[in-house]
Amino acid sequence: LGHTPFGHAGERALNKLCPGGFKHYQQSVRVVDKLEKNFQGLNLTWEVRNGIICHTKGKWADTQEGQAVRYADRIAYMNHDIEDAVRAGVLDPRTIPRECTEILGQTKSARITTMIQSILAHSRGDVQVGPVEQGAFLMLRDFMYATVYVDKDAKREEQKVEKVIAELYERMLEDPGLLPDGFLQIAYQEGADRAVTDYISGMSDEFAIRMFEDLFVPKKWHVL
Repeated sequence: LGHTPFGHAGERALNKLCPGGFKHYQQSVRVVDKLEKNFQGLNLTWEVRNGIICHTKGKWADTQEGQAVRYADRIAYMNHDIEDAVRAGVLDPRTIPRECTEILGQTKSARITTMIQSILAHSRGDVQVGPVEQGAFLMLRDFMYATVYVDKDAKREEQKVEKVIAELYERMLEDPGLLPDGFLQIAYQEGADRAVTDYISGMSDEFAIRMFEDLFVPKKWHVL
């Protein structure tokens, strides 16, 4: 909930465009409070909403469930990023530091299992990871930032994402009639910027690309 098309690249693009910036964890709360259930919201408990807003950055959640979600988010995105980078040919898994793989494991499944078992073994009251596994995980994160996240091919793709998001944003800002009815009501109540941001942030990658093509890519002429 609240995650933009194209992941963090889409979030950075919207953050440049939206007045006041854009953070997906804040948008997640807006989704459950305002946008879900045909713009009625879900009427969730304070504890659940606290877990959502604290699931990635800032202060830790006040409940064990919320703290567990934050670790789950960290563990999941790191391991999925590794898997995606290997599949894209950006990362050779043999280059992952041995200090990480010897502790966490060689595969995605092994790394996730190691982190979960460490959390179960070391959590007393607050949810936490053991110091050995935490050190290896932070080293793995540093490795990803030093290699995969600065890859030239990946950065070129990010530039394409910025183009798609920016073009869609400006086009719908110029013509709010492109927005579905519920988002038109938000535009009337809270402004077109807010409505366009809400609409784009809820798109899938495929939907955003398809809408971009519909609006900006010429259709082929068919000769009868």
